[in-house]
Amino acid sequence: MIIRAKAPLRLGLAGGGTDIAAYYNVYGGNVLNATVDMYSYCIIEPSDERKIVFIASDLEVAEEYHADANIPANKTLPLHSGVYNRIVADYNGGRPLSFTMTTYSDAPAGSGLGSSSTMVVAIIKAFVEWLNLPLGEYDIASLAYKIERVDLNLAGGKQDQYAATFGGFNFMEFYSDERVIVNPLRLKRWIRNELEASLVLYYTGISRESGNIINQQIENTNKKNKSSVDNMHEMKKQAVFMKEALLKGDMKTFSDCLLRGWLAKKHTADSITNPFLDELYRYALDNGAESAKISGAGGGGFMMIYCDPRNRVRLIRAMKNKAGTALTPSFTETGTQAWTLFNR
Repeated sequence: MIIRAKAPLRLGLAGGGTDIAAYYNVYGGNVLNATVDMYSYCIIEPSDERKIVFIASDLEVAEEYHADANIPANKTLPLHSGVYNRIVADYNGGRPLSFTMTTYSDAPAGSGLGSSSTMVVAIIKAFVEWLNLPLGEYDIASLAYKIERVDLNLAGGKQDQYAATFGGFNFMEFYSDERVIVNPLRLKRWIRNELEASLVLYYTGISRESGNIINQQIENTNKKNKSSVDNMHEMKKQAVFMKEALLKGDMKTFSDCLLRGWLAKKHTADSITNPFLDELYRYALDNGAESAKISGAGGGGFMMIYCDPRNRVRLIRAMKNKAGTALTPSFTETGTQAWTLFNR
């Protein structure tokens, strides 16, 4: 028996950063995001060998443990052991499991596409499939958040876990009582097609540690730094405006919201942008882009670039003259999925 699972990565369109607890516990957060056809994958092969083997094939890292109820969450593959420990403790009566787990992702760590949280969701989904656990979408997303933010004490927000679990275009609301509302957007097909035709994803080649940026945002919010908090408010407002623009197919307003959101985001922490990213942004605008933003926390990873579809080929050619990689994403409608093979 082989269990396979996958979960989609996401583009943070607007409001990212208002999903950190320091902000939404006081002000409430709004985030608009959409999942794309890039995934994190998990494969579980149960065994009787009383051992646990983790293989992160994209990272070229492997770990092996005796099949105990609790295994160390080390610095190499903390997500894998973190999910295992919580699943065994909460859903398997403390009884250890024996298996080989293989994982990999279509995007590098630090990409700004939520790859870490998406991997956690994929691993949880594989255990749900294997153990037939009664966990719905909100349960999986909430569990993924608790594993990352509570069990492993990793800095970050809350949108990625819900995006990977639910999939599609979603407007998310975050509240102080840990309440989350995921509002799926029913976009007309032509609007989705137009947005796909207008976007370019450009990997800057810089993998950044999002935790450092998020910790600075948390500190600024806790200290009620006026500039930082005011700009977080602006990002939340732009998420609402962008949602309305998308539902109406108003692409000019969508582009304006993307620009305004990025300008606000740059003022929430010092390391969100840098001279390299600023120059890359100007270069994109000089070569056909209308607006752009760094996806995720900032500092590197993927730049999401919006352009008139007539200028898309010219823009991609120009971006290829830089050191990074240009991609043309497609949006997905489904969230995390799992299936079992019995004949391999």
